[in-house]
Amino acid sequence: MYRFFRPLFFLCPPEIIHACVGTLVRLVYLLTPFRKLVGSLYTVKHPTLEREFCGLKFSNPVGLAAGFDKNATLYNSFSMFGFSFIEIGTVTPKGQAGNPKPRLFRITSDCALINRMGFNNDGVEAAVNQLKGKRANVIIGGNIGKNTATSNQDAVVDYLECFQKLYPFVDYFTVNVSCPNVANLSELQNIASLHEILTAVINERNKQQTCKPVLLKISPDISLEHLDEILEIAEKTHIDGIVAINTTTCRNDLTIDHHEIERIGKGGLSGKPLTQKSLETVRYINSRTNGKLPVIGVGGIMTADDAINMLNAGATLLQIYSGFIYSGPGLVKKINKKIITNQKEFPFAQNAT
Repeated sequence: MYRFFRPLFFLCPPEIIHACVGTLVRLVYLLTPFRKLVGSLYTVKHPTLEREFCGLKFSNPVGLAAGFDKNATLYNSFSMFGFSFIEIGTVTPKGQAGNPKPRLFRITSDCALINRMGFNNDGVEAAVNQLKGKRANVIIGGNIGKNTATSNQDAVVDYLECFQKLYPFVDYFTVNVSCPNVANLSELQNIASLHEILTAVINERNKQQTCKPVLLKISPDISLEHLDEILEIAEKTHIDGIVAINTTTCRNDLTIDHHEIERIGKGGLSGKPLTQKSLETVRYINSRTNGKLPVIGVGGIMTADDAINMLNAGATLLQIYSGFIYSGPGLVKKINKKIITNQKEFPFAQNAT
């Protein structure tokens, strides 16, 4: 069915159709018979799909990546499509408009997206208000960042504010210092800044009555030497896992004309061009840490086979975004059914704690 609607959706600018589809799905969710029908069509349940990750139990390994539900307005309704977890955000302390439009572009010939959204969101208080209305049985991740106007020297204050305010309402956190669409944000991946932010977040967690997992989302554009340093910091600060990977500034191997690439301009590339890079990164982390550091694999998961390859590379959980745009909600079901069908052949571990 999605194959019929996708050409119509792609006639509209990406941000406009995103808003329209979000509104439509929310309306469907409010109508109980339709909600149950959609859920029955897309949700797959089976014991072999269940995963344990950082102490949390997931009904299946497929989640919706951050960036799709920036303001925590869609997680209830999009849970109908079979996701076991949805990561909201990136959330910043104060609401901000993000970068000027247009800032989201489809590259259909490469099954890719380029975005330079710039952490556009309504702020942490607005997200909290939305999360208070949780109805769906879905695990929620909180992806946190800093406001663009906040200097890197003061970034830790922003991360802590989001962390503190979201803590009662999400199940795990992802610290985002790797988005290429916020000016100078990637500088926070340097060892000193990263150590300061992660240490502050973990110290704050230690004050809480319950311990919720803290993950770090990493960039695909860093060297292996830098990645090794980040993994050392992960061990020293006792964070719980890695989300690999964020979008890339690289434009290699795109089939569209270079003039079109120049016309689109800056932004993070996602989708099929990231498939191999994300696999290599997850495989490297798994090898480097002897499988002891749990990983959520994200980036270029466009098909069920891509998902299986990611699990074989060492990821315990998966997140999709561009694959959801290009393949539709049926991708979640296809991935889960593929896992069930081929479970005995897979060498990947079902649980990571």
